Amino acid sequence: MWLRITVPAAVVTLIVLLGLAVVAGRGLGPLRLQTVDDELRAALVPAADAVGAGRPPAEADGITLRVLDTAGRPVDGGAPVSRLDPSALRALKAGEPVSTGQPVTLRWLGVMVPTPDGTPRLVVAGTGLAGLGASVREGSHWLLAAALVGAVFAAAATWLVVRLALRPVARMRRSVRALPQGERLPVPEANDELRALAEEFNALLARQAEASARLRRFTGDAAHELRSPVASIRVQAEVAVANPDPELSQETLADILAEAERLSALLDGLLALARSDAGELPPAEPVELVTEARAAVHRLPPGSPAARVGGVVGSAWAHAAHAEVELVLNNLLRNACRYAQSQIVVSVLAGRSTVRVVVDDDGPGIPPEHRDRVFDRFYRVEHDRSRASGGTGLGLAMVAETVRRRGGRVTVGESPEGGARFQVTWRRAGNVSVS
Repeated sequence: MWLRITVPAAVVTLIVLLGLAVVAGRGLGPLRLQTVDDELRAALVPAADAVGAGRPPAEADGITLRVLDTAGRPVDGGAPVSRLDPSALRALKAGEPVSTGQPVTLRWLGVMVPTPDGTPRLVVAGTGLAGLGASVREGSHWLLAAALVGAVFAAAATWLVVRLALRPVARMRRSVRALPQGERLPVPEANDELRALAEEFNALLARQAEASARLRRFTGDAAHELRSPVASIRVQAEVAVANPDPELSQETLADILAEAERLSALLDGLLALARSDAGELPPAEPVELVTEARAAVHRLPPGSPAARVGGVVGSAWAHAAHAEVELVLNNLLRNACRYAQSQIVVSVLAGRSTVRVVVDDDGPGIPPEHRDRVFDRFYRVEHDRSRASGGTGLGLAMVAETVRRRGGRVTVGESPEGGARFQVTWRRAGNVSVS
C-alpha cells in the first residue's frame, strides 16, 4: 500500500513543481527588467533635479546619464546617442522604458525636465543588458533542478509518513494472523480509524463465530434427523427380509413408505432452506391473500380440524411471490392441524402499508419461554413432539426465513381460543389498491 500511495504522490508533486518552475522561469526575464528599470529610475531622479537646476548630472556607477534636446540630439557635449529612433524618443518622453540593440543590449529610461530658462530637455539613463538571457536560462535550469530535488524529497517524506502511519495496521495484521480461535482483537485506546477497524473486525469475527456455531448445530440436527428415518427404513427392510410373511411385509412396506415420505419432506425442507441461505429470491408480484388463504384451507387433508377463513375485509394484496405465500400458509396450517383440538381460524387483515395473515388454533399453545426459538431449525418445544405428529422441525423455520427475505416478520403468541396464534406481516403491494 505504501508504494501505491508514494508513487502517485511523487508524480503529482513533480508535476506541480515542474509547472511552478516553468511559470517562474518565464517570469525571470520581466522580473530582471523590472529590477533594471528601478535602478535607472533611482539614478534618473537626482540627474533630472541637477538639469532642472542648470547643473550637469552627476555620474552614476554602471549607469550612463545623457541630456538631449527634444529631437534627440545631445546637449551635454557628448557623442550622439545611437539607436534612439523617433518611436523610442516618444516613449522616453512619455516616461516609458525602451530597449535598443539587436540583440537587446541597452535599456533606457527618460524624463522631460525644463531648464532654468524654460528650455525642455530630455534626461535619459541607460545601462547594458549583457548576460540577461544567460542569467534567465541559468535561473530556469536551477528552478527545474530544484523541482526534481523537491519531488524526490516529497517522495521520501511520503514513503516515511505512510510507513509510519501503516505500522499499527501491520501490527494489527500480525495480531489477526496469530489470533487464537474464539479470541478477539485488542481495541486501541485512541478513538481513531484503527479503533473503528478493530471494532468492526471483532464484530465480523462474532458474526462468523455465530454463523459457524449455527452451521454446526444445523449440520448436527440435520444428520440426526436424517439418521432416524434412514435407520427406521433399514430396520424394517431387514425385518421384512428376515420374515417373508406377506401380511407382515405389507405392513412393513406401509411403514417404510411413511418413513420415506417423512425423509422426502425433510430433504425438501433442507433444500428450501439451503436455497434461501444462498440468496435465491424469485421476483415479487402482488398476491391476493384472501384467495390464497381459502385455497390453503381447501388443501388440508381429510380428517383435519375444522378450518375457516374469517376476519376478512375486502381484499389484501401482499408484495411477495405466489410460491412463497403458498409455502407460508401451507406450513402454518399444517402446524395448526397437528395441535388444534377442534378448530383453526385464518384471518386476513389489510393496513395502510402492510397486510397480515393470522392463524389461530385451540390447541395447547406455545409457552412464552419457547416463543423466541420456535422458528429455529429443528427446534422442538417438547422432545420428539414434531416427530410424533409427523413434522420435520423445519416448517416454521422456512416460514420465518421466507417472510424475512421479503422484509416482513412473523410472530407467535396466544390465540383467543387458548392455543397458538401465528401472525405473518408482509408489505402491501403498492400498485394494487385495497377495496
